Amino acid sequence: MNFEIIFVLLGLAGMLVALIMDKMRPGIVLLSLVVVFMAAGIITPKQMVAGFSNRGMITVALLFLVSEGIRQSGALGSVVKKLLPGKGASVTKAQCRILPIVSAFSAFLNNTPVVVIFAPILKNWSKKVGLSCTKFLIPLSYATILGGLCTLIGTSTNLVVHGMMIDRGYEGLKMFDLAYIGIPITVVGLVFIILTSKKLLPADRPDNFEDEEAEIAEDSGSHVVEVVLGSRFPGLKRKLKNFDFKRRYGAEVKEIRQNGQVITKNLGEVRLQEGDTLVLLTDGAFTQTWSDSSVFLMMTNGQEIPTRPVPTWKKWTALILLILMIVGATVGELPYTQEHFPGVKLDMFFFASVTAVMMAWLKLFPPKKYTKYISWDILITIACAFAISSAMEESGLAALIASFIQDVSGSLGAWGALALLYIVTLVITELITNNAAAALAFPLALETAAKFGVDPMPFFIAICIAASAGFATPIGYQTNLIVQGAGNYKFTDFLKIGLPMDFIVMVISIGLIPLIWPFTPLN
Repeated sequence: MNFEIIFVLLGLAGMLVALIMDKMRPGIVLLSLVVVFMAAGIITPKQMVAGFSNRGMITVALLFLVSEGIRQSGALGSVVKKLLPGKGASVTKAQCRILPIVSAFSAFLNNTPVVVIFAPILKNWSKKVGLSCTKFLIPLSYATILGGLCTLIGTSTNLVVHGMMIDRGYEGLKMFDLAYIGIPITVVGLVFIILTSKKLLPADRPDNFEDEEAEIAEDSGSHVVEVVLGSRFPGLKRKLKNFDFKRRYGAEVKEIRQNGQVITKNLGEVRLQEGDTLVLLTDGAFTQTWSDSSVFLMMTNGQEIPTRPVPTWKKWTALILLILMIVGATVGELPYTQEHFPGVKLDMFFFASVTAVMMAWLKLFPPKKYTKYISWDILITIACAFAISSAMEESGLAALIASFIQDVSGSLGAWGALALLYIVTLVITELITNNAAAALAFPLALETAAKFGVDPMPFFIAICIAASAGFATPIGYQTNLIVQGAGNYKFTDFLKIGLPMDFIVMVISIGLIPLIWPFTPLN
């Protein structure tokens, strides 16, 4: 083990500790490590910035804008409201109607806006019909995760792996390559959720902010509103007493839900975090002013949030553009299309670029504010993860770990190595972030396939699934974090239903992937 391997290994260990401690945003943590690797000569400046020009990373940025155009058109909200049953419906019946549609939407849109749109609607609806919202919010998050496994654009993780494959000279993933494994996983996963969530998930926990106080607030012209803090909230990592929330937003914080705890005393000492749910006492202007802001990921007040009316043509235009983007990228991958249009690569990058620009021209999202709809921290995390992956390869660490995986898998061969790689990727995902997990696992997949002398495609697919299928912890996926506070869930609520989900998805993946993408020996 040479100096470079030890240096990179220590750097990765430090990165994992920093991410788990959550003192800084993931993007700046990974950027710091990349700068250290460049200063030490492990990677070149060209390798450091290569990820920022990767087509997969830029496609993720464009799809943020496409998702925002769909969100602001109001098309998804209109669809889900028509699906919701009235009073007298059971939890099972409602889940059967809602969850498959959620997964279908999530296969083609970023998971976060799907949850942001559907969660307050489901929470308000469940209160009206007398059902526990806790039976729907974790299933909502899980359904979006499952749907994201089915297509290339279903989650940014798939695009990260796709971009890395292209960088290494491979063809990359086609739009529906992942559907062969994603659809079986989604079907089994949804059936498991529908059959078990009624028992495994808790009933509504009473809020400490009592209904009597809420009624008094209503009588005085005020409203009780719940908001979920987004990554752009300026008070993150600061104590509430050091951040004048009332002056900035015209609202008084009455309760904070953080990491499964409901806090009503000594609120000033609470350090605010992304994903926290704040219960506010405010006037009617608050929701009108901030309902469309990225400062708050979601808000609900027990009734419909007042939103600006959207013309019907915008709803239809947004859906048509989305469909054309999906169909165009799919048709563009066909040999016939590639043969007749050799000068243009009609892939997802091409059609996402066209769709995002058309949505801006048609003002489906405000073009002057387009930068606020892009999660820059996620993009920086992805770009830096490419450089860290290069450092693992250049130093020889990836090859060393691949040799260890080969030795441990023993008589199980490539199949055993696939299982080990899946488990390693899943653990990293549950502890830190899905995109970083995919990027760290990619060089391991490449080197492990080389050790066995087989096509690396099965290992690439395993990374896509394992890095996205984080069900057991609220920090494993941003949608889990959003619904945790909104549903007043505890950490253990995710473990009860999430661990079996992790196991089910892992068994299906390890069992089916080699059958769909065999371990073909390389010549």
